[in-house]
Amino acid sequence: MSLLAILAFLGTGAVAGVLAGLLGVGGGLVIVPALVLVFESLGFHVAHIQHLALGTSLASILFTSVSSVRAHHQREAVDWLTVRRMAAGLVIGTFAGSWLAARLPSHGLQWFFVVFALIVAAQMLSGYKPKAGRTLPGMAGTSAAGGVIGVISSFVGIGGGSLSVPFLTWCNVAMQRAVGTSAALGFPIAMAGFAGYALNGLGAMQLPPGSFGYVYLPALASIVLASVITAPLGAALAHRLPVPTLKKCFAALLILIACRMLYGLIS
Repeated sequence: MSLLAILAFLGTGAVAGVLAGLLGVGGGLVIVPALVLVFESLGFHVAHIQHLALGTSLASILFTSVSSVRAHHQREAVDWLTVRRMAAGLVIGTFAGSWLAARLPSHGLQWFFVVFALIVAAQMLSGYKPKAGRTLPGMAGTSAAGGVIGVISSFVGIGGGSLSVPFLTWCNVAMQRAVGTSAALGFPIAMAGFAGYALNGLGAMQLPPGSFGYVYLPALASIVLASVITAPLGAALAHRLPVPTLKKCFAALLILIACRMLYGLIS
């Protein structure tokens, strides 16, 4: 692996960390497409590129989510009862989703990512937020919601914030508490996703050296190192920069990323 690739991984982690602190968006929406580009340049087997990007992204969230959860917990912005109710569904859904994703072709997963990124971008550009229309369901309902969020998160390599925050606000949870609770929900998603992609990739052929199943360890180490350093910078900038405008800029970036992936799929 070249020095340029290591720098690319560090840069990816740095950008993801700043965006996570600044906008509260999942780093996976940046990490996954960046890893796909770097893995392609390194000549990794095309059948495994998307799987490696997804597994590595979820593994990085496992480490980087800890500081975010701690910060929200200190502000008493985490509803731990809801976290406990949704955790089982999240773990089962994410693990099952990673098991299924490991058996799907790489290009199919890339199509799913493109569609999801465009939906998230449209939501950011429109500023749409679901109105509170009900209260949180009971154990069965929250577990089922966690299962759905887990499956989708495993398919796009994110911590689930793009899904869990709208769900919680729809269930009449205040925005600040929804964001804090969503940060805590990201940990079981990342844990199950890391385990799922690592275990389901152990028998895969033609994986690059340094892989642990569908997790590429050199990229994981670089991303975690850089994102942990830059996330506090993003949080500090959030108090000084126009976050709504920056969200629209990030939405435009997501559209460009999705179009780049789409071009690669159809060319």
